[in-house]
Amino acid sequence: MSLDTVRDVVAGTFLILGAGFAFVAAVGVVRFPDLLRRMHAATKPQTFGLLLILAGLALRIDSLSDLTLVAVVALFQLLTAPVSAHMVGRAAFRAGQVDRDELTVDEAD
Repeated sequence: MSLDTVRDVVAGTFLILGAGFAFVAAVGVVRFPDLLRRMHAATKPQTFGLLLILAGLALRIDSLSDLTLVAVVALFQLLTAPVSAHMVGRAAFRAGQVDRDELTVDEAD
């Protein structure tokens, strides 16, 4: 088996897994009942899915400038998704859109 074949298989696996994570994130956004759970679905698996897709893409790119662009996209996603989810959650909490009873779990009872 040649190195190009191995790279193609690994890249294809990353692309399929990344698309799967993005699909799971989309289903979570539609199906979850409240804002905080939807934000979790919109940020965590979606970000991981995009990183897997970018990793699969990076395995097949030969140009250093294109690889740098992929790295910038990954870094931008890692910096902006958690910050935006935090700010939306904070605004929703302050506006009273979050059920505070669901935030505290007392397992001693």
